[in-house]
Amino acid sequence: MKNNNFSIKTMDKKQLDIAVEWAAGEGWNPGLHDSDCYYKADPKGFLIGLVDEKPAASISVIKYSESFGFLGFYIVKPQYRGMGYGIKIWNAGLKYLEGRNIGLDGVTAQQENYKKSGFKLAYRNIRYEGCGGGSFTRKYEIVRLSSLPFETVNSYEKCFFPAVRSDFIKSWIAQPDSFSFGIMSGSKLSGYGVIRACRIGYKIGPLYADSPELAETLFLSLKSCISPDKKIFLDIPEVNKSAVSLAEKFNMKVCFETARMYTGKQPEISLDKIFGVTSFEIG
Repeated sequence: MKNNNFSIKTMDKKQLDIAVEWAAGEGWNPGLHDSDCYYKADPKGFLIGLVDEKPAASISVIKYSESFGFLGFYIVKPQYRGMGYGIKIWNAGLKYLEGRNIGLDGVTAQQENYKKSGFKLAYRNIRYEGCGGGSFTRKYEIVRLSSLPFETVNSYEKCFFPAVRSDFIKSWIAQPDSFSFGIMSGSKLSGYGVIRACRIGYKIGPLYADSPELAETLFLSLKSCISPDKKIFLDIPEVNKSAVSLAEKFNMKVCFETARMYTGKQPEISLDKIFGVTSFEIG
């Protein structure tokens, strides 16, 4: 029976950890330190629904700018589903992002529901699964991102995302249990990638590069940091055929997909240079 004692509040950091646990339960395989990084993006952008003060539903609604936001972590705890709590927290999230173009990565089965709220399909993101290990020929200069001025990395990232998100990126590239590399063309940063520990294996994301050859070199440098007995995952925009070819070249297999959707016009970002998506949860 529906309980009317339902309230929605802004999450504190501890409650965000609860949402990450729920995401793990849904099979989304979050990173070990995701909540620390995500909280930097917008500390007010995480909502929790409570029934008698007990956590029942969650949603993330990150205000990246006055014109763009990203929605994720839309989860209702199984025992509270079918009671109307999901749509309440959904509507509260949309209100928080009112007036902005909103992006999300939704499971394919929910596309029609998201369309009812004004979301339109832009393209599919595909998750590939493979194994760590291997070696590569060092044809280009690979550097640790920590050796570069942060503004060099932050400036390079701007063509891959519709808004500046400096605090998040600074945290993301320096998180524990991760490796972050850049690839140089002379004195110019021409790509960078991060691989982080997750509940299962490791995920590469982002993986940005100015060319497929540079992307492959970065991919192999990140992959080689992980033991061959560990799984690695790479999320790519399907519209980047070079990224699909990279995953297939190294015998990675499709294991999951999402629908990237927006309420407004699809942002003009360099999809042809995105070989790995940063995060399905916050973009």
